[in-house]
Amino acid sequence: MSEAAKFSTTDHEMMARALRLAERGAFTTRPNPMVGCVIAHGEEVVGEGWHQRKGEAHAEVFALQAAGDRAKGATAYVTLEPCAHSGDTGPCAKALVAAGVVRVVCAMRDPFPKVDGAGIDMLQVAGIAVEVGLMDAQARELNRGFLSRIVRGRPWLRVKLAASLDGRSALASGDSKWISSEASRHDVHRWRARSGALLTGAGTVLVDNPHLTVRLPTDEAFVPPLRVVLDPGLATIARGHVREGDAPTLYLHAPDAKPPRVLNTGNGIEHAAVPVERGLFDLHAVLRLLADRGINEVQLEAGATLAGSFLAAGLVDELLLYIAPVLLGERARPLFDGLQIDEMTERMQLRMVDSRHIGNDLRLLLRPPADAS
Repeated sequence: MSEAAKFSTTDHEMMARALRLAERGAFTTRPNPMVGCVIAHGEEVVGEGWHQRKGEAHAEVFALQAAGDRAKGATAYVTLEPCAHSGDTGPCAKALVAAGVVRVVCAMRDPFPKVDGAGIDMLQVAGIAVEVGLMDAQARELNRGFLSRIVRGRPWLRVKLAASLDGRSALASGDSKWISSEASRHDVHRWRARSGALLTGAGTVLVDNPHLTVRLPTDEAFVPPLRVVLDPGLATIARGHVREGDAPTLYLHAPDAKPPRVLNTGNGIEHAAVPVERGLFDLHAVLRLLADRGINEVQLEAGATLAGSFLAAGLVDELLLYIAPVLLGERARPLFDGLQIDEMTERMQLRMVDSRHIGNDLRLLLRPPADAS
């Protein structure tokens, strides 16, 4: 049976509402997934909620609290399978059973090993009708980082780039301030805010000296992402803005690097060794290490060498590209180094996901074909 035949128009409207609620947690829920819940009698919404922060109540609990006694006999629309285990909070499936809902519609099953069907089983054993798959694609898109970490064992990797019309990312000197407009630079902070980690290389720290922090209006809450610097010899560990502020910083270095005997950890500064192969970081190991730290999404903000290395390794999940109406000339640096494409048949195909104007710039969201990821 097709989704259109299985679910009503009201079902679609309620799940779309739940997905919009879930997205409100984009800046605060990690490493947990974003989840929204709507409780309704037909077209009448009696309660709704979303997961707001790790360690706090889940979406279903907020929705049930809002619904009160009216949850009895209602349908609960949840963007992810309700949990059936006790972690920071109690099992949401048990709370739905206790509240007396008669039907639960889930957008998708939760692949997290402690859930993965157990929540559905708990509901069905209690006699609750459970239907799964409504707006599954939208739910997966929303939590693509969480799903990447749980299913693939590595975070979702987004490469942020700014380019001129002639495809250049910096002058020959390395200077790239500023190719894109002020509006684009503000937009980048929203993408940073949803990232668990902001990744760069030692070269970028030395040349651009970025802060790699999130700057949003004071009324918008977010969890500061981890700043990660790939620095094989720890040449930058004692310098740069990435050491400043409240956001934590992690330096990844070669196994034979010698960290300073006394490392100032007052600002949350850490370091860890990563395997190096033929003088280059094992990029798969870098992402596995970040996944082990609960990182769902990584935003790479680096130069052409590091961006090209991740792209050539097949580890880039999406490109966030800001194209400015300027020209930098043939001596300027390209977007990516090291791709070594000699024949047109070897060209790297990308899929357009979104395009829009940000200030005077064009922002493109691009991804490799689905069968390449």
